[in-house]
Amino acid sequence: MYGIFKPARHRDRLPESQIDAHYKSLRMQVFISIFVGYAGYYLVRKNFSLVMPFLIEEQGFTRGQLGIALSAVSIAYGLSKFIMGSVSDRSNPRYFLPAGLLISAGVMFTFGFAPWATESVSAMFLLLFLNGWVQGMGWPACGRTMVHWFSGNERGRTVAVWNVAHNVGGGMIGPLFVLGMAWFNDWHSAFYVPAAVAAFVAVLIFMMLKDTPQSCGLPSIEEHRNDYPDDYSDAHEKEFSGKEIFMQYVLNNKLLWYIAFANAFVYLIRYGVLDWAPTYLGEVKDFSVDKSSWAYFLYEWAGIPGTLLCGWISDRLFKGRRAPAGILFMSLVLVALLVYWFNPPGNPTIDMASLIVIGFLIYGPVMLIGLHALELVPKKAAGTAAGLTGLFGYLGGAVVANIAMGYTVDAFGWDGGFVLLVGGCVAAIVLMAMTMRQEAAHHLNLATNAES
Repeated sequence: MYGIFKPARHRDRLPESQIDAHYKSLRMQVFISIFVGYAGYYLVRKNFSLVMPFLIEEQGFTRGQLGIALSAVSIAYGLSKFIMGSVSDRSNPRYFLPAGLLISAGVMFTFGFAPWATESVSAMFLLLFLNGWVQGMGWPACGRTMVHWFSGNERGRTVAVWNVAHNVGGGMIGPLFVLGMAWFNDWHSAFYVPAAVAAFVAVLIFMMLKDTPQSCGLPSIEEHRNDYPDDYSDAHEKEFSGKEIFMQYVLNNKLLWYIAFANAFVYLIRYGVLDWAPTYLGEVKDFSVDKSSWAYFLYEWAGIPGTLLCGWISDRLFKGRRAPAGILFMSLVLVALLVYWFNPPGNPTIDMASLIVIGFLIYGPVMLIGLHALELVPKKAAGTAAGLTGLFGYLGGAVVANIAMGYTVDAFGWDGGFVLLVGGCVAAIVLMAMTMRQEAAHHLNLATNAES
């Protein structure tokens, strides 16, 4: 696979008079490519959830059976984000990113047009596992691209804006499904209509995306913006072997492990609240299906301005330090979570506001942990580092949020479930705090180097 996606060679450097104009143009082009590309990935990620009611009503599947099938996406995605992240570090994103998206669209076309694809749990599980695996090719390729084209003191804002692509893409699945039902009157359109758009996006990415600045005849982004990490050297521009990435920069990186575990707890809150909101609101707070659906929608879309604000705060208020911004947002999540828990039934406005606040706040730490991982390793190891945090987020957080929350609520009621969520929130804050000293030292070195 590495041979297919081999990074582009460095081109001869452009004349100095052309560098600024080319950099400005290509940076915008590259950013649009990864934003639209990652939004495209979300067009073909959560489609299965939309058709589950039809599978229950028309084909007789139970909720438990469909839940087993659906778990394949998170399991495969968590594993793939780590493993394919390593491959992406040694690959050209111009090929790597659209390849994963095309395969994912192919899986959705299979669901949409092949009757056998939805006739058994095993078939659905295998297809969803494949989809989850190739979905793991998206984030690492985008992460590699961002660390090559955007330097440290601007990445908070850049990654924050890029990160809302998943809200944009995920939010488009519903309207495309409505459009498909209007055109074809076929619930399978939840698969093949978004897949057609995703396939078009994949072709667009291939035409627009670039590998590294050096492959376009430009200097490194650090040289261009005079924004060097304190430990920067020429070695940061060399490609590493898989063994070097794992052994030298990932497996023995204590701070990376801290934020990977923190990510597991952040994802526990993210999905523990989101996935169980309709059930909790219906059983405990007497919400109707319509109200629960609106709460679910607002939780997701509130993350867009929250993520942008979190990135701005980490860059401007905390001068590029990620841990303080993450701790601030998670502390506020804890407050909103307690309000959501202890608000008595009969006050739906407070419940809705609490969910909106949690959604507004939780996606900022999700973004910051991914960004922090990129900055804890040389940029040639960025995909693997981001993949490690994703592995913990999905296998240690998203899957556990469904399984552990379900069993905890069965055994101890909803109070037990909220104790689990509150404990996860506190654990995430503690783990982020364990990286603060290193971050402070890192930025002190940067300031000292700038003065000298």
